[in-house]
Formats: sequence, structure tokens, C-alpha cells
Amino acid sequence: MRSLVCDLLQLRLDAQPEGRLHKKLYNAVRAAILDGSLTTGSRLPPSRDLATQLGLSRNTVLTVYEQLLAEGYIVSRSGSGTFVADTVPDALLFASGYHQTGQGDARSITLSARGENLLAHGRASPRQWGAFLPGVPDVTEFPHALLHKIRARVSRKPRPERLSYSPPGGSPALHQALMEYLRVARSVRCGPEQILIVEGIHQAIDLVSRMLCNPGDSAWIEEPAYWGIRNVLQMNGVSLKAVDVDLSGMDPPDAGENPPRLIFVTPSHQYPLGCVMSLARRQRLLALAKQTGSWIVEDDYDSEFRFSGQPIPALQGLVDEAPVIYVGTFSKTLWPGMRLGYVVLPRPLATALKTAHGELYRSGRLAEQEALAQFISEGHYTAHIRRMRLLYGRRRQRLAGLIIDYLGREALSEFNDNAGLHLVLKLDAGCDDTALATRANAKGILVRPLSRYYLNEPVQRGLLMGFAAMPEEEMESAFKLLLECIKN
Repeated sequence: MRSLVCDLLQLRLDAQPEGRLHKKLYNAVRAAILDGSLTTGSRLPPSRDLATQLGLSRNTVLTVYEQLLAEGYIVSRSGSGTFVADTVPDALLFASGYHQTGQGDARSITLSARGENLLAHGRASPRQWGAFLPGVPDVTEFPHALLHKIRARVSRKPRPERLSYSPPGGSPALHQALMEYLRVARSVRCGPEQILIVEGIHQAIDLVSRMLCNPGDSAWIEEPAYWGIRNVLQMNGVSLKAVDVDLSGMDPPDAGENPPRLIFVTPSHQYPLGCVMSLARRQRLLALAKQTGSWIVEDDYDSEFRFSGQPIPALQGLVDEAPVIYVGTFSKTLWPGMRLGYVVLPRPLATALKTAHGELYRSGRLAEQEALAQFISEGHYTAHIRRMRLLYGRRRQRLAGLIIDYLGREALSEFNDNAGLHLVLKLDAGCDDTALATRANAKGILVRPLSRYYLNEPVQRGLLMGFAAMPEEEMESAFKLLLECIKN
């Protein structure tokens, strides 16, 4: 059977100018080792096999192998074969030369201005599981075995359409299940045809901003706000205006002569501060959007987890045909790696945005969506949320108690509503919360600095502390490590 290594070397041989065969083969193997195509420890074909498959004499291959062996590029292990050496002799020279070319390299990796700006403001952490990481649920408590059984049932005899590309907007079964759930749980007013399945909040914001904004159009965002929304909007050429948040949520100003095309809010549990938008502010925002022709984008990211009082209805359901694009996610209720979210679109936008979604992102995963639809319609989803709400409530109480006991009640932000999956630990105005978070992260305490969520000065200093994925019995020891960083 012909090997992939032989195919690789055949391509390298064919690309070289005419010359002596042993020299061409030597250059092909050596280059493949140096550029990483043949990785450390890779097994080379036996000389007889390589000669046969490349149409060369065995002596030619043996000559090349002997030369590479003498120069340290390959090693021969008795009874095992020939392998790429662990230490390639001029790998360091090769890498060094690559970096020293300077101008040529700079040209080859030139990014757009938007790309450079995105990287400059990137905040995604390489570590997405650990002590006090905000925004992450306890994925170990999910009934994975139950969902696996439903998936197996759905996949046992899959219909061909489940294995093809997704129809516009995703699985109709999931649309129906979500409509029924959202009507009851969040007072959302919609039909199944208004629901679009997306791969998370970022994709939803990217779609909405591309389809509804021209470069230079303005959008209002909360101050502070989730940095991910800012990055996606700026990447699409949208001009941002940060509107301050107080204990009653965003305080919308007069639109003036330049009304926003989009208004982004987290009214049920402001991110990152945690306040709830008052009814008066919600009504004013809806009236402003209708008056100016703006669209409100309501991010309802973790509204299921409210630990006291009555659930707060979604802004979208306050009035009929509200100018609201409602965005939700399964990242907080199930697990982030699932990468599934949903958008409830106003009727005038539904067809256009569903069509655009199919053109831009070409989604699929229908069997997974249908399994999730059954998980929801059979009542497992609401049962899981009820159970996790009790668990997270205890963990929230434990973390709040630690903050109060060790740092005083004043260290617990007044914005912290009794909801969500994180708390905000207040710090003095002179404290560098970014440096503090960096020191804590180095100790495995994955807090986030509050100041990074602000677009403009002045900023508040603090730390976002997640409690959902942190067992109560492990909190105090991790919290004491954070205290050491704060005191130092």
C-alpha cells in the first residue's frame, strides 16, 4: 500500500528541476524534515518500499538514507526501522534564519487594520476551566448519560436530511421546542419561524451587525460591556458609543441627529456588573427604538439563574412586535463547548437573516439539534436548570460569605444582583486590577479584571469571580490564594 510519506516525497521530487536523482531525493527528504512535514519521530518507509513506489533504484534510496543518517537528520533503530531524529542538526539555524529575514516575513503576515485592532483588544483566555473562572457552568453536573441516550436514539436510523446541511435557521424541531420553552420561562413572544440557531453569541452579533449596519453606522453598548461584542462590532466597521450603566441598567440618552442603528443591552442581568434594568428604562428604550428605527439586541445570556424573587421577563416580550432581536445561549445552561445558541428575530427580519446565516456560515449538526429538542420537550432541560439553580445558589452564598468575612461587606459590589454565575469583588480605585488578575492567574485563580470591560475612562476596579464551577468545599483554599495576591 502506498504511504502518505511516499506521496509527499513524490510531490517534492516532481517540483524540483532536473538533476541527479539521489540529490533530488536528498533535498526532498531534508526539506520535509526541516519544514515540519516529517515530524520528529516519524517513521520513514523501508528503502525497498520507497524505491519501488518512487520508481527509483534501491541503491539511490540507500545512498540518501546513509547521507541523512551521517548528518543527523534521521536515526536507524535495529529491528524497528528508520525515523526522523529527535534533534535536527540545523533546525535552530533554519528557525533563526527564518526570523532574521525581517522585511520579507513582515510582508508575508501583514494583517488588515481591523485584524490588528482585533488582536490588540483580544481578551479570550487560553485557560477556560479553573478556580473562580467567570461565566462557566459546572459541566460535570450535567446529565450527559441521559442526553447521550437521546442522541443515540436520534442517530440510530438517521434520516438523510439530518446528515445534510441545515435548512435555513436550523432544526424545525428545536425551533418548536425553544418557542414553547421561551414563552413560558422568559415571556418571549414569537413563532417557531422566528427562531434561528447559531453557534454562540459571537456568531449572532456578527450576523446582525453585517446585515443591519453599514461601515460607519453607530451602535450603543453598555459601559461596561462584554468585550467580545465590542470586538465583533468594531471588526465589522461599526462605530461604538458607550452608554453608562447604573443600578437601574443602561440610561439611554436622547438619540439626537445620529440615532444608533443597534442598541446592545443585557437587561435581565447586566454583564459584567449584575444590575437589572428597571421597567421605566425598558419602556423608554423601546419607545426610543420605535421612534428612531433602531433595533435593540437583547443578550439574555444567563437569565435562568436567578436565586430569589420572581423571574424577570425578557424585554422582547413587553410589547407586541417589539423592535428587539433576542439572543440566548446554551453555554450557561448546558456547556460552552456545545457552541449552540439561538436568536429570536422580529418578523420583518426573519427571512433575510436566516438566508444570510445559511450563506455565511453553512451550518449543520441537525442530529445534535434534534436530540436537544427532545431533551427540552421531554422536560429534562427545565429539570436540570431547577437543580442547578439550587446548587449555584449555595455556591454564590458561599463565595459572598468568604468575601464579607475576609474583606468586609464593602468589598462586595453594590451592583451584584441575586442572579447570574459570578460576583464582582470591589477594589480600591488605585489598585491595578489587571496586574492583580495576572498574578492570580499564575497561581491558578482565574479571575478577570473589571476595568477591561470598559471602553472609556474612568473605569471601576474590581475582579469578576465565577462560582458556578467551584465546589463549596474548595472555595476557601482558592480564595486564600487570591487574598495573598491582594495583600501583596
